[in-house]
Amino acid sequence: MAPSRAEPIERLVKALRRLPGVGEKTASRLAFFLLSAPESTASELGEAILRLRREVTLCEECFNLTTRSPCEICRDETRSRTQVCVVEEPADLASIESSGVFRGRYHVLGGTLAPLDGVGPEALRVEPLLQRIRAGGVEEVILATNPNPEGEATALYVAERVREYDVGITRIGYGMPIGGDLEYVDSVTVRKSLENRRQFGP
Repeated sequence: MAPSRAEPIERLVKALRRLPGVGEKTASRLAFFLLSAPESTASELGEAILRLRREVTLCEECFNLTTRSPCEICRDETRSRTQVCVVEEPADLASIESSGVFRGRYHVLGGTLAPLDGVGPEALRVEPLLQRIRAGGVEEVILATNPNPEGEATALYVAERVREYDVGITRIGYGMPIGGDLEYVDSVTVRKSLENRRQFGP
């Protein structure tokens, strides 16, 4: 049976389906839109993707995505160095920033513990966090991993490592929905979660 779509279209649909939240129908709709749009639209999209890969890097201090390292947050001298908010991914950092309530610094772990997927402690950026604590000035580590099994396990592990040092350890409050992702939570809920954070561990 002959394919219902030309091979270049099938290739684009397959590539688009790799994006999170994009299924077959959405990928097909996007592909046909790009095909019917002006050539400049497709060229602009392609160039934007290429520039994204070329120009965005990781902040050397907090591991946020940035075009200049250290990132804008880490360069901001008005932000407190005494508080470090630990998140899983840059998207979570952006969600907290949108709440406008946190004026400390961040640390992006780069994921969560997921033993079944082969993701162990060595895959996370925990050691750089400990180095920041050892350098001095940090008084509180706020654990803002997602309130799901992987996020809770990661928070417990990070807390155990941080507990070796004389710093406070808090966990964001449960204004956050259980099983939710920080990236998709509204700014009011994020603000309440930060305001209602609690002492973590014994």
